[in-house]
Amino acid sequence: MTVLDQKIKGGSFVIDDIAPDAIVTPEDFTEEQRMMMDTTRDYVEGEVLPNDEAIEKLDYDLTVKLMRKAGELGLLGADIPEEYGGLGLDKVSSTLIGETLTKASAFALSIGAHVGIGTLPIVFFGTPEQKSKYLPDLATGAKIAAYCLTEPSSGSDALSAKTTAKLSEDGSHYVLNGSKIFITNAGFADIFIVYAKVDGKDFTAFIVEKGMEGFTLGPEEKKMGIKGSSTCPLFFEDVKVPVENVLGEIGRGHIIAFNILNIGRFKLGAGCLGASKEAIELSVKYASERKQFGKALTTFPLIGNKLADMNIATYVTESMVYRTSGLVDSALKDIDYMQPDSGQLMAKAIAEYALECSINKVFASEALDFVADEGVQIHGGYGFTQEYKIERIYRDSRINRIFEGTNEINRLLIPGMLLKKAAKGELPLMQKAQALQAELMSIVAMPDSGEAMALEGHLVSMSKKVFLMAGGLAAQKYGTSLEQQQEILSNLADLMILVYAMESALLRTRKLIAKSGEEKAKLAMQMTSVYVHETLADIERIAKSTLAAMESGDMLRTQLSILKKLTKSSPIDAISIKREIAARVIQAEKYAVS
Repeated sequence: MTVLDQKIKGGSFVIDDIAPDAIVTPEDFTEEQRMMMDTTRDYVEGEVLPNDEAIEKLDYDLTVKLMRKAGELGLLGADIPEEYGGLGLDKVSSTLIGETLTKASAFALSIGAHVGIGTLPIVFFGTPEQKSKYLPDLATGAKIAAYCLTEPSSGSDALSAKTTAKLSEDGSHYVLNGSKIFITNAGFADIFIVYAKVDGKDFTAFIVEKGMEGFTLGPEEKKMGIKGSSTCPLFFEDVKVPVENVLGEIGRGHIIAFNILNIGRFKLGAGCLGASKEAIELSVKYASERKQFGKALTTFPLIGNKLADMNIATYVTESMVYRTSGLVDSALKDIDYMQPDSGQLMAKAIAEYALECSINKVFASEALDFVADEGVQIHGGYGFTQEYKIERIYRDSRINRIFEGTNEINRLLIPGMLLKKAAKGELPLMQKAQALQAELMSIVAMPDSGEAMALEGHLVSMSKKVFLMAGGLAAQKYGTSLEQQQEILSNLADLMILVYAMESALLRTRKLIAKSGEEKAKLAMQMTSVYVHETLADIERIAKSTLAAMESGDMLRTQLSILKKLTKSSPIDAISIKREIAARVIQAEKYAVS
């Protein structure tokens, strides 16, 4: 049974054991999916990269021309149903397209904003008339989309938006007044998904068209990175928007906004993955050519150690991204886009894995920051110059921790969403936490099985128990006031993120072993083993900090004693293993999995 044949509850990974066959991995890509990846790569290398310098200088006409070329190839219509001129592909395919596009730097962001947060609100929540009117042009690139949520006084607190909409006396249109900032694609977009409060109170989404009277653009922002993408403020002064351009229901704009952000977070993770792979390739090729003390940089163990760590972080990211794409696919695959209630069904389906989408966003953005930073370090002084692309990857990566809800906001959302699922009876979280109390007082036995990855599986299982112990204690101690304990929530989020990361790598590796055998899976096994063991130390550190904030004296000593048992593990020779991983990356001169 595959992930698409069953429904795994969102957030259940912290309490349940997941079978390797229940997740999607890159090794499962179909021939059709690989063909889409090849088409995307050929497009980027043949059409976009030769124009890289002009794109980076923000040539609107060129960007639009290239986006329309992408539309001709079907790259803009992956998520649009065939009935409306798209390809109607699965989410694994569209994720693969998004990852592959990343080599196009800021131009990939222009496409990503268009096909994701710009187009999906209409795909998921539009009326049949709205879909028929807008989606065919969005699929071809004849029209470009933008998403308009952020305002000068409302970023993370999106629902405090000041932009207003008032129904005209004859009931034919809404009059919009207000402004938006940091809008990607604004300079050349034709269709804008705009959020405003009807009568100053009902948060609602509208489809606004370029050229509507009273709708104006501000100047381009001068940004640190992603310079080849357009980012402008928007101003609405008595803009008349027809009532048929209301997207979804009046007062239900938050359903659209938050669920589209969930998809945006997941897609951002795929973009970070692609950039990480490129940074590895640039770094290892530079290190192979650059000589110091008469030897190539790749011969120095500390450089090899960096390449190994970069590769491991990327392997884990890749495992998480495609695992999550499979979950989203499983939630959306049976929904008929033509049904009148499809929007409600879409919202419920996306919300099921909102937690995992946030986890992807946080982990992937921080993994890319790490990989890009190490890439600059490997390049040395040259990495600080614009002559080498690693400098741009470093600058461009920084926005990802701010995009689609800051990582801080997402860290508060992750445990919050889990607790809400528990409160609704969707997950037996507290029951599991309570049952764990008796178990924690017994001796934790190490596995004596000689099976591959048995020890790593045990450590992942123990890490879940560490989260349940800390999370259960926090819920018991603070109750409904837990949301005020932001440091505790952030720590719990980090425990969940690391558990999902470890388990994603472990499940992928186990699936690879079952498919190809241990010899072919050796590199994956090495990376998983190193990551699990090193991450276990982080989990122990975070849990200690969390417990110390909640307990003291004998109770704290008891809890720490239990934590020590749960995180007990014999060290592995990570230095030697990483040397082998580095040797494989150096040999491949790119990101390596086998």
